[in-house]
Amino acid sequence: MLSGCAEGAAGPADGKPVVLTTFTVLADIAENVGGEHLTVESLTKAGTEIHGYEPTPGDIRKAAEADLILDNGMNLEAWFAQFVEGLDVEHVVVSDGVEPIGIGEDAYAGKPNPHAWMSPLNVQIYVDNMVTAFSDLDPEHASDYRTNGDAYKARLQQVQDELVAELSALPVNERALVTCEGAFSYLARDAGLTEKYIWPVNAEQQATPQQIASTIEFVKQNRVPAVFCESTVSDAPMQRVVEATDAAFGGTLYVDSLSEQDGPVPTYLDLIRHDAETLTSALNGQPQ
Repeated sequence: MLSGCAEGAAGPADGKPVVLTTFTVLADIAENVGGEHLTVESLTKAGTEIHGYEPTPGDIRKAAEADLILDNGMNLEAWFAQFVEGLDVEHVVVSDGVEPIGIGEDAYAGKPNPHAWMSPLNVQIYVDNMVTAFSDLDPEHASDYRTNGDAYKARLQQVQDELVAELSALPVNERALVTCEGAFSYLARDAGLTEKYIWPVNAEQQATPQQIASTIEFVKQNRVPAVFCESTVSDAPMQRVVEATDAAFGGTLYVDSLSEQDGPVPTYLDLIRHDAETLTSALNGQPQ
């Protein structure tokens, strides 16, 4: 998929600094900024759920050999602090500077929603943080990182404008985003959608009856035409919502992971476009 994500990817022997990210979305963004000057690797593979990931001994060896580690922060990688403990490797939190949206319920109430990358506006902040980190790591190519970052931010803004235009065109009563996980707060804010989810964060092993009942009530009261679930969790709880309402299952959305290269979302920009198109089609009565 990503040039640095495959086993046996180029390492220190090729003379390039090695940047290790915690998941594939960050790796793709980092590759766009780093260009030809860095080797970028993702700790997790395509399709992996990031919240409850358990690092392996091989991951620790890989991290120890990296020149820089990038994580999302905002409590996304709950395992990360212990993972890097004792490693003499620089690490940067790429979400620094993002204005967080708080989680409003359950055990996570008051904590920041970690899925800030679901807003291309926020990812422009990620890019700025990466440009700074890469320039500090490799000052010789600092101007290239700035140029790459500016070009990628322009593409991000274009995708943002397309996303808002598509979703804001929906009729007012259809501007509801109902998902398994509360991973779309930033996207919903950007596009003027009302968000409802079964659980607030993390891939729960089993949704509670109360969570499902609350979602069913919301869908019925608001006559929501379609509901969705994410690629890294089971859609079984949402299918119970579909069975109890008139809503259709609108399709699979991508958040925590890219797909393989031949899949629907091999890059971050593809991920955002796919989700926007899936939402718009389904809420307009044409689920995928």
